[in-house]
Amino acid sequence: MNATIDREFVVRTSLEAGASAVAVSAALPDKAADAQMRAAFARGDFATWKYDAAYAATATRPEALLEGARSVICLAFAYANPAPKRTDPLAGRVSNYAWSSDYHRGVRRILEKVARALDTRAGGPVTRVVCDTAPLAERAFAERAGLGWIGKHTNLIVPGQGSFVFLGEIVTTLELEPGAPLKKSCGSCTRCIAVCPTGALRGDYTIDATRCISDLTQRTGAIPPAMRPLLGDWIWGCDLCQDVCPPTRLAHTAGASAFAASDAAAAFPNLVKLLELRSGEFKRRYARSAMGWRGAAVLRRNAAVALGNALDRSAVPALERALANDPHAMVRGHVAWALGRIGSPRALAALQTRRGEEGDAEASFEIELALRAWKPSPAARR
Repeated sequence: MNATIDREFVVRTSLEAGASAVAVSAALPDKAADAQMRAAFARGDFATWKYDAAYAATATRPEALLEGARSVICLAFAYANPAPKRTDPLAGRVSNYAWSSDYHRGVRRILEKVARALDTRAGGPVTRVVCDTAPLAERAFAERAGLGWIGKHTNLIVPGQGSFVFLGEIVTTLELEPGAPLKKSCGSCTRCIAVCPTGALRGDYTIDATRCISDLTQRTGAIPPAMRPLLGDWIWGCDLCQDVCPPTRLAHTAGASAFAASDAAAAFPNLVKLLELRSGEFKRRYARSAMGWRGAAVLRRNAAVALGNALDRSAVPALERALANDPHAMVRGHVAWALGRIGSPRALAALQTRRGEEGDAEASFEIELALRAWKPSPAARR
């Protein structure tokens, strides 16, 4: 078709397709973002994900994703919805981005619709869609485009929509008029820093992601024992730093209904049921959600930690069964920690029984630690 494509057309097409906000950045390399990412990787801020300097070099150069790239179209999708009523006293909490089906699918469909419109109007392929599928420093380009500003919690804050937004990008060879960065900042506000239980936020717009509850609940290995009490009842992700963010609080129900929780259990799943989750039920319940990519064992591990933090003796029978029967040693180890944290006579008896039966070294070590915490000191025995 080769019709004129300007920024106004891009914005109108994106909003009509379902985006909440859109802005355009030039596709020039972002040297500042490259330096910031390299410094973060050198500090080990994202050690769980094994990022390196090569990732930073690619993520800050859009032309590495699309030869001849001249613009990056940055789209935001508001997803915050009111939480369903919490009625289960023994429930965990799920970050609201994971209440509905996996957002990647819905966001990508909209990005592809916009990209097709641009390709059609241009008379040939001029785009590449990015939605967590390729290295791109999306927050840096979104900030440079004027879509929002990066807060001290390190999330992008979109005016009128806050930080509960999904981001997606269309890298294009079209030369579009770029936006300008917003003249906004968090000023002296430190609410997000104060509310973080693990101290992951430093206050200088950087984060030690290895201490972030969202990271801890998504990693595949053991959660460090010192971190477990700080997770509270979170079993996937964490919203604390965004919940207290003033611009986000003002727009906390701005999300599309497609991202709302299907039922109360989507936001507040029963911890005992989660602890007993097996592959078949996991696939039925979570395969199409944002929690579906890590597997059932990770959710059972997280449920065990949350039950330990709940200090509710009514959970001991379920923990006792899991300690004896869960097929994953990592889960059994965290169950042992939970039983030791509750410390009731039945909980300690279950640990004593399993002590002589556990065949995995790490799970055995967890059992010993749990029992040791309740072993009377020599002074107490005298």
